[in-house]
Amino acid sequence: MNAYKKLITIEDPNNVVLSGLPFQPGQRVEITISAEDNSRAEISQKLRNLFDKTQEIPGVQEITEEEIAAEIEAYRRGE
Repeated sequence: MNAYKKLITIEDPNNVVLSGLPFQPGQRVEITISAEDNSRAEISQKLRNLFDKTQEIPGVQEITEEEIAAEIEAYRRGE
């Protein structure tokens, strides 16, 4: 069996439209639908991007490790 993969974004979960398929009219095909897996690499990249954006916020570069530790301790004490 030849396989053809096409990624689409679901806009309406009640209706899925596939177009531009490389099959002939009347040809029988088997359809399998599975959700795209967010791999760890993708999630890791998104997290890195978030960290980069956070570091670009004005004033963030000036916060010291000691200030961060003090904030964490204050939070843990419920302050």
